[in-house]
Amino acid sequence: MSALPQTPESLLRQLEWSVLRRLDGLLHGSYRTLFRGDGLDLADLREYQLHDDVRHIDWNVTARLQNLYVRQYNEDREVVTWFLLDLSPSMDFGSIVTKRDNLIQFSAILSRVLTRHGNPVGAILYGDGIEAVIPPRTGRNHVLHMMHLVMSRPLLSRSLATSLDGLLRDANQVIKRRSLVFLISDFITQPGWGRTLAQLSRRNEVVAIRLSDPAEHEIPEVGMAMIQDTETGEQIFVDTQDRGFRSRFNAAAERREASIRNDLAKAGVDALEFSTNDDLLDSLIRFAALRKQRGRSTVGLPRHLEAIA
Repeated sequence: MSALPQTPESLLRQLEWSVLRRLDGLLHGSYRTLFRGDGLDLADLREYQLHDDVRHIDWNVTARLQNLYVRQYNEDREVVTWFLLDLSPSMDFGSIVTKRDNLIQFSAILSRVLTRHGNPVGAILYGDGIEAVIPPRTGRNHVLHMMHLVMSRPLLSRSLATSLDGLLRDANQVIKRRSLVFLISDFITQPGWGRTLAQLSRRNEVVAIRLSDPAEHEIPEVGMAMIQDTETGEQIFVDTQDRGFRSRFNAAAERREASIRNDLAKAGVDALEFSTNDDLLDSLIRFAALRKQRGRSTVGLPRHLEAIA
């Protein structure tokens, strides 16, 4: 990946040309949301089938006919989408481009996919605590407004320890209507966020996009080097060629990986892992494959992506 364009307009135009245009060329179709809305209009009644939602059982009809019947609804296809954006200092790390650059691209392209069809998107920005809440709105200009707030935000040299638990608790309070929620973060945070994420996912469709950099998994051998904690600013000198240090570093990275994946699995959310050296289009297609494998409707992306999974 190359460095991002300097302005929201130039970046969004580049993404529309390089990603949306390529998707249109690959898939030959129009975009539509696949998130199941909260339809309220009764359309029909039919006999209950395995895996039907028991909340849709019509008990009056069931009692009269002595067989289980469920209500079918015409669904509201509008998707209200929230982006929970982790802008803590660790997101400014990257050996090629930063994780924040990845966050900007992901949130911009997904927002544009949704708003092109009238679906409102909003965001909660988290840095040194909750910094901004952007109410859901539609339109390209609204996407540019969101991008401007993220791209113009100054870098933090240090901050309080990241707490995704606090971000998720606030999101539970802010998001009133059932929504599609994208949590975009590197998940370098204080523990305890898994239970709060599970609570959020009970009322909403939650997708975790986990950003990382290769150097966070395996430190390169560059001799003596200074390593800085991006959250606290603490610095230490290490010998990256020392086998003992490398072994401890790799073991710690593996424990962190296992812990994050375990918490995401327990919360029951889909998770897409995206590295700073990954291609955005390939990752979107990989995400569609993940959703198809899980046997759930792909949310917030074109239905055609399922066909190439």
